[in-house]
Amino acid sequence: MSDMMRWDVVSKKNGKLQEFIRFCIVGVIVSGIHYLVYYLLQLISGGGVWLSIAYTIGYIVSLICNFFLTTYFTFRSKVSVKRAAGFSFSHIVNYTLHMVLFNLFISLNIDRLIAPILVLLIAVPTNFTILHFVYRNKKEK
Repeated sequence: MSDMMRWDVVSKKNGKLQEFIRFCIVGVIVSGIHYLVYYLLQLISGGGVWLSIAYTIGYIVSLICNFFLTTYFTFRSKVSVKRAAGFSFSHIVNYTLHMVLFNLFISLNIDRLIAPILVLLIAVPTNFTILHFVYRNKKEK
C-alpha cells in the first residue's frame, strides 16, 4: 500500500474520531441543559411538576441548542431543510426512546433525579448512530 493511501485511511479515521469527540462535547452540553431544565423545574415546584412534562420541557430546550451545535460544530455542515428533517426524525426516535426508558426507570423506583442520567447513557450513543447518517453527506448545500 502506498504512503498516500495509508495517509487517506489514517486521515479518514482521525476525522471520524474528531467528529465523535465533537459529538460527545455537544452531547455533554445539551444533556447538561436538558438535565438542568428538568432539575430546576423539579426544584422550583418541589417535585410538583409532572415528571414527564418537566422531562419533555428540558428535552425541547436542549433540542433547539442541539440542532445548531450538531450542525455547525459536530458535523461542520450548513443548515438545510433535508438536515432539519433528518434531525427531527432522529429526535422523534430519540424522544420516544427517552420517554420509554425514563418511565421504565421511574416505574422501577429509580430516583427521579437519577433516572434521566441512566436514560442518557443509553440514548446518546443511539442518537449518534442515527445522526451520523443524517450528516454524512457534507457536500449538500
